This record gives sequence, C-alpha cells and structure tokens, in this order.
Amino acid sequence: INADLVDCIVAMPTQLFYTTQIPVSLWFLAKNKKQKGKTLFIDARKLGTMVTRKLRELTDEDIKKIADTYNAFVDGTLEDEKGFCAVVTTQDIAKQDYILTPGRYVGIEEQEDDGEPFEEKMGRLISELSELFAKSHELETQIKERLGAIGYGL
Repeated sequence: INADLVDCIVAMPTQLFYTTQIPVSLWFLAKNKKQKGKTLFIDARKLGTMVTRKLRELTDEDIKKIADTYNAFVDGTLEDEKGFCAVVTTQDIAKQDYILTPGRYVGIEEQEDDGEPFEEKMGRLISELSELFAKSHELETQIKERLGAIGYGL
C-alpha cells in the first residue's frame, strides 16, 4: 500500500467457482497508477445470478458495471456509490490499519424509507410472525397425524 502499487480490489460474490464456495477478491496492481495515492474498492458480492444450487455466474451487465467503475476511476470521473464502490487515499487506508476489505470502505447501501413508522411496522411484523407460528403448529400436527396413519408415528 505504501509503495502505491494496489490500484483496485474487487470483492467478488461467493460460489463463482466449482471447487470452492468461498468468496474471492481480485487485486489489480500497477507500478504506474493513473490515480496516485488512491485505491479503488469495489464490493461486488451482491452481483451475479445463481445458475445452479451451488454455482453463481456474473452476467454481462455485472461485468460491465465492474469494468465501467474501474474505467471511471482511472479517468478520475468516478463518484463513490454507497454499498458498491469507494476511492480511498493511502492515508485513509493507513488509518484503518491497512485492512483491505472493500466492505469496510464502501459501507452499506442506503435503504429507502418505506414511510411506515417503526412502531407500526414492528407491530405488523410481530402479528405476521405470530400467524406463521400458529400455521406451523397446525402443519406439524397434520404431519404427525399422517405419519402415524402410515405407521411412522413420532
């Protein structure tokens, strides 16, 4: 970092590879960076689509979004996007004890306020949860009865 070689770090989503489900990070290193003293962090963990139960693929749009973000950084026209990308100075990285996890710098994306007051929302959600619990007890009873009817009582 202090040698100013890290140009960009991209945190990729999980399940991109057949051999492992863990997430990976792409590090772009450059001896002669266009943006001296700055590093681009991209958090792409939410991109991609599951194509099987165990495999995720990036779409052409996902790849374009990452590439366009990097190109805008190189051109000096990139604006930080909360939850996705941030341009960080070497001094700010040093203040964070040189931790190079993109999520630390990009933050979390802003959630749109749905206009429902918190107390009302919690009351509604608790009510829905209570109904779901009641339904689950009914289903549990039905399952036990049917298993018992075929000789597999619990």
